[in-house]
Amino acid sequence: MTPRTEHRPQMSVEEFEELERHAPETVRLEFISGRVQVKAVTDGNHDQIIAWLQRLCMQHRPELWLYGDRGMKVEGYRKGRARPDGVLAPFGFPKGHGEWSEAEGVIMVVEVTSYDSDTHQRDRVDKPDAYAAARIPVYLLIDRDDGTVTVFTHPEGGRYRQQVNKPFGAVVAIPDPVGISLDTEPLTEFSGK
Repeated sequence: MTPRTEHRPQMSVEEFEELERHAPETVRLEFISGRVQVKAVTDGNHDQIIAWLQRLCMQHRPELWLYGDRGMKVEGYRKGRARPDGVLAPFGFPKGHGEWSEAEGVIMVVEVTSYDSDTHQRDRVDKPDAYAAARIPVYLLIDRDDGTVTVFTHPEGGRYRQQVNKPFGAVVAIPDPVGISLDTEPLTEFSGK
């Protein structure tokens, strides 16, 4: 006797967008790898890390802006929808886009890990593939769980081909098209819970 498998219909992007519009403000939804994911609402340390990075990006690349929680279409990866913690793009990038922007023009996406059960799968597995498939040149992962910064670059065939991982406190080079170095010493106070 063969085991019986349940057939679950795949949610469409349109159905997800409708669900997301009606979600309470206390949760943020994403649609990655064909499934709805709940992203934890950020804490103050998370917000401070994004503010720190935003200030550095403004100092080094004043023609760019780090947009927070910008809805992104990551179409190349199962017609997904993601809300990166930061989207680095030319100032004015989202003008006229509505709730979800195409990835064209984005030079870097940023995620700061949250303390929830989905962090590993979402930020370290699913999102690198989604962002690489969307051909976003750089994915910066600030991982508070293990106190590291990982720079993913060279998207090709739905994967980032290079990955550099450094501990908090190190100087991290983010290559072109971003072209800045981050002294991550200020992140050492945010390592761990």
